[in-house]
Amino acid sequence: MDISYLKALHIIFVITWFAGLFYIVRLFIYFAEAEKKEDPIKDILQTQYKIMSKRLWYIITWPSAILAGLFAFWMLYLEPSYLLMPWMHVKLSFVLALYFYHAGCHKVFVQQQKGIVKFTSFKLRIWNEVATILLFAIVFLVVLKSTISWVWGVVGIILFGLLIMLGIKLYKNIRKKNNWEN
Repeated sequence: MDISYLKALHIIFVITWFAGLFYIVRLFIYFAEAEKKEDPIKDILQTQYKIMSKRLWYIITWPSAILAGLFAFWMLYLEPSYLLMPWMHVKLSFVLALYFYHAGCHKVFVQQQKGIVKFTSFKLRIWNEVATILLFAIVFLVVLKSTISWVWGVVGIILFGLLIMLGIKLYKNIRKKNNWEN
């Protein structure tokens, strides 16, 4: 089999996996915000978010995570020389972190399916940005095929994370000022 087909399938499932991860956390946020609503609105919203989350998680996100990994392993099996490249080791570390992030999302998913809300919408917004940081790190590594300088890479990710946190804080202040909470 031509490895290009595997690479294309890997990229497609990575994209759908990230789409699922980004959207599931948005649903977590909406579920947490619905907790503040009065009944019956709270029950109606949370019931709908549970249904949406369950379909997204089991029909799109989990299968995409599994298939992205399957096609990645298949490519590495056919082209083990990828494993000799230093940037690939760093990329695989970020991918491992992404699977841990996925597991963390699964934990929140299970809690919310049981009606348990342990995190505020603000904390979930911050959690949502972890996937963004991982996405940036992985894409830059794949495109540049360089581990760059560890110092500059770490500084860049920290600065990017700080910018995201400032953006979240600004968004929170704008929501409060414009009374977008309701």
